Amino acid sequence: MWLNPRHRHVRLLRALSRRWQRRVIFTGGALVVGVAAVGLARAADMAMHDFQQILRHAPYIAVVLTPLGFGLIAWMTARYFPNTGGSGIPQAIAARGLKTPEERSRLVSLRAAIGKILMTLLGLLVGGSIGREGPTVQVGASLMFEIGRLTPKRQPGLILAGAAAGVAAAFNTPLAGIVFAIEEISRSFEVRTSGLIIGAVIIGGMTSLAMLGDYTYFGSTAAMLGSFTDWLCVPLCGVVGGVFGGCFARILIEVPRHMPGRVGVWMKANPILFAAGCGLGVAICGYLSGDTVWGTGYAQARGLVHGVNHLGWQFTPLKFMATVLSSVSGVPGGIFSPSLSVGAGFGADVARLFPSAPMGAIVLIGMVSYFAGVVQAPITSFVIVSEMVDNHQMLVPLMAAALIATACSKLVCREGVYHALSKRYLEAAKDQPS
Repeated sequence: MWLNPRHRHVRLLRALSRRWQRRVIFTGGALVVGVAAVGLARAADMAMHDFQQILRHAPYIAVVLTPLGFGLIAWMTARYFPNTGGSGIPQAIAARGLKTPEERSRLVSLRAAIGKILMTLLGLLVGGSIGREGPTVQVGASLMFEIGRLTPKRQPGLILAGAAAGVAAAFNTPLAGIVFAIEEISRSFEVRTSGLIIGAVIIGGMTSLAMLGDYTYFGSTAAMLGSFTDWLCVPLCGVVGGVFGGCFARILIEVPRHMPGRVGVWMKANPILFAAGCGLGVAICGYLSGDTVWGTGYAQARGLVHGVNHLGWQFTPLKFMATVLSSVSGVPGGIFSPSLSVGAGFGADVARLFPSAPMGAIVLIGMVSYFAGVVQAPITSFVIVSEMVDNHQMLVPLMAAALIATACSKLVCREGVYHALSKRYLEAAKDQPS
């Protein structure tokens, strides 16, 4: 039956009204994600600064403060903020794979966002070797999920858009936010969600620019490789960095869930004591490193990129161990920045073998190699690092290093750490009563 022209106009106006309503809601959500990312970044800097101030007045306090802090965080996370432990990126990946809003709300929700922010800041305040970027992804996905309750048909796409906006705002890297969402979160490019991703990244990035100004995460550098001999560092960094990155990922996947024997049983039965023990290990690493492995490692990585920070050989293994212990302890916190810091230290160590090459160039290659080995997302790895330092001259060696590192990492660990860990949340969702 043909509709009355007046009725057709009414239906058209209603459809347009609903469409613009969704756009306004989406825009507001992306703005909130950008503000949250900037707020978390500033609060994280303050937390690390306060911890350093505590160390200045009491140099050995970390031996007590860090274990107690880790134990407290583990208890509060399990008691009040379940499913917020670790990076937060696996939770965002798993949430997209779940079918119902009730299942997703266990991983991404307003409560999860609040808990993730508070526990991450507390972790930095007690000296954890953790980052804020992974938590920003879960926070962004959680906030956009809450917005998605008003537009339920777009929930999976909004979770993806929130995650992308979180990365873009956290690093001021809009292109990396898009690539990360496609390559790592969704592992595919969906035409239906591409507009959401780009729109969220634009709004989140503009919010960051408005509040923090135009900046590059690690500062601009024009370092580049010169002679053929200098280029030999690319396969060396790719192979070694990829293997060590794969080892890091394998440890996070296997420990503590798959630890055999009595040790594994004890770890599962005493998660708070285990977290406190990990905190003690982090404190020991911090003392042995001369207080260089605490927190995100941003200052150390930035200094190495620009050649103004000359750390000893012990920095890389101790930062690696501190990040491993912080991650397997179960306290909320990301591995993005700490991994870049480990990679920067590794690159600086390799640079000693190539005295004619600019140190900053090899540091960038080391960062990409190790990070690609951890996440097994080569495009994201070289895009995010090149965008962080505004250096397009290094794209080709960074691409090559990322591809080599990813291939070598797969020899040690079959799957990237984020997707492997996300399966735990998918399996747990199946066991939940419907």
